[in-house]
Amino acid sequence: MSGERSELRPDAFIEAAVAQTGLDDFGSPSHRAGLDIYCDSVGREAQLNAVGASAIPGAIIAALSNRLRIVDWAKRNPEVTEEEIVAPWIVVGIFRAGTTFLSYLLEKDPASRPLLRWEANNSAPPSTGDHRNDPRVEPLRASSAMLNQLNPRIKVVQSEEPDGPTECISVLNQDFKSLTWEALANVPAYGQWLRTVDHRSAYDYHRLVLQVLQSGGVRGRWSLKSPHHAMRLEALHAVYPDARLVLMHRDPTVLCASVCSLITTLTSTFSDADHARYIAQHWTQMLEDSVVGIESFRSANPRVAIHDVQYADLVLDPLGTMSRVYNAFGDELDGAAFDAMRAHVESNRKGRFGQHGYDLSEFGLDAGAIAERFAGYVNRYDIPIEHAPR
Repeated sequence: MSGERSELRPDAFIEAAVAQTGLDDFGSPSHRAGLDIYCDSVGREAQLNAVGASAIPGAIIAALSNRLRIVDWAKRNPEVTEEEIVAPWIVVGIFRAGTTFLSYLLEKDPASRPLLRWEANNSAPPSTGDHRNDPRVEPLRASSAMLNQLNPRIKVVQSEEPDGPTECISVLNQDFKSLTWEALANVPAYGQWLRTVDHRSAYDYHRLVLQVLQSGGVRGRWSLKSPHHAMRLEALHAVYPDARLVLMHRDPTVLCASVCSLITTLTSTFSDADHARYIAQHWTQMLEDSVVGIESFRSANPRVAIHDVQYADLVLDPLGTMSRVYNAFGDELDGAAFDAMRAHVESNRKGRFGQHGYDLSEFGLDAGAIAERFAGYVNRYDIPIEHAPR
């Protein structure tokens, strides 16, 4: 029955993943604390409905299973750990600031090597040929279509194709330090733990996954993205010290409305309870944490190059903006990369899956209060103010 406390047993999920894969070595035990806390938090706080009570355990087992396959592949192919991840593009952004748009442009560059959605979740063995047409794509497409049927709003607020670029959180979740888990269920205890725990192990694991994937022969300059990175730039930089960091900015008033709407859409698939007050408080705080994290990192690491991009510039002049991004890191955007990006812009209009409306009042938030809360950030980066969300 919807809203009842559910018991999620970590050991049972581990046993299921072991049975599913025939493997039993998870590598470092760094995943276990997050798994334990998440299961307890879901059981006490998420108020899952019947769909959630089925889907959340399935997601946990899938994450554990991929971790088992990654660790096993690296053990049987030790040369994998010698793979070099050279100067990857990493789009940092903050929530809903246009990171998806920019990442889809980056991946059009034939020299780029994006992290695809299917391979982030089913990584080993790595694809050795056309990774966009791997046999593992279609099963994911079918399961995504089923989820879209359950909640058609998902495709409007967050559209990711199985053979298209995905968020790095899809890999970080396999160390159970990821915003993925909070996007599926409203879990205050896990959220509080995630804000304070060291994320270095998750990024070390993330690097291992990239090493495994490119060892199959599909190479290029990695293009990666996630709003998660904004809060954990220290760990990200420690693992990828030569990364090409691109930081997206957008009017925080719009961002707060957008992220609250997104999380409501996602979590309402798995719970019928009203979590609006928690979502408003928690996810606006997450936006503030992102801003604080960015500023703290920049203050402590003034020599680390970060290229700032305004969402408004990207929307109004995507090709000119991308040219400036490339120039910032000593490259020119021309030839096949420019042509492919131009073709993408011309063929993909905003809102092709429907319009995503923003309504702060739905969450008890006030546009004036939000603007005041983030005024320092807006002034510091001279962020254009958009029309107030209705």
